[in-house]
Amino acid sequence: MKFLMTAALALICGISTAQQSKNGWYQLFNGKDLKDWNVKIRGYDLDDNYGNTFRVKDGKLTVSYDQYTAFDEKYGHIFHKKKFSAYLLVMEYRFVGEQVKGGPGWAWRNSGAMIHGQPAATMGKDQDFPISIEVQLLGGRETGNRTTANLCTPGTNVVMNNKLITAHCIDSKSQTYRGDVWVRAEILVLGDSIIKHIVEKDTVLVYEKPQIGGGSVSGHDPALKKDGQLLSEGSISLQSESHPVEYRKVEVFDLAPYMKDRKKLAKKLAELQKRK
Repeated sequence: MKFLMTAALALICGISTAQQSKNGWYQLFNGKDLKDWNVKIRGYDLDDNYGNTFRVKDGKLTVSYDQYTAFDEKYGHIFHKKKFSAYLLVMEYRFVGEQVKGGPGWAWRNSGAMIHGQPAATMGKDQDFPISIEVQLLGGRETGNRTTANLCTPGTNVVMNNKLITAHCIDSKSQTYRGDVWVRAEILVLGDSIIKHIVEKDTVLVYEKPQIGGGSVSGHDPALKKDGQLLSEGSISLQSESHPVEYRKVEVFDLAPYMKDRKKLAKKLAELQKRK
């Protein structure tokens, strides 16, 4: 009876028992299927997973193009069905294989996680990117520096050092990660205040006051783009931008219950920082 009540409560809250875990952690990717996700690919209806782009293989969430003849600007995103406001997002990802034919040069070993995004169901059929904050994930070339966990801003702006930043992309200060190496990226999001990008435990970028504004997004409903509106919550989605990528971990620690008590929030952040 106790189990049935717990399962029923999870359904009422809109959270599957498989997704829910102990101590505030949510496994957004359960390692088995994509039932808690929605797919939106440019030019296709919601949940038309063209070419089986997003799939689970060997326990990993993969972005694949083996059923494409050419990319043709089919930018895609897979949205988790639950929205979050304050949280720590943890991802372990790697780039693999070769870029699909027709992918733009800048998209070589390029993908991203979109946070504080619009809901999947509000995306236009031909919309390229959700209005959101993008944590840009990049793989390094054989030579030269190419940072990861950069910031890009489709339909958004942020504030850094008390100045409104309208540039589309800002590089982090991360190391360059070459080859098919697994990389651990974390994003600390505290509503419409501070956001931090963390790579392999190093904080590589900090900004605040995420808000709607700017360009670098097309095909959207203009009524949803309310420039100047602060973003305090939203969807989390992962991109398909023409280069294969794998995720073996996508999880969130929900910090919303701690936001009204700064001491409890600081204590919890310190605990999270000490974990492995």
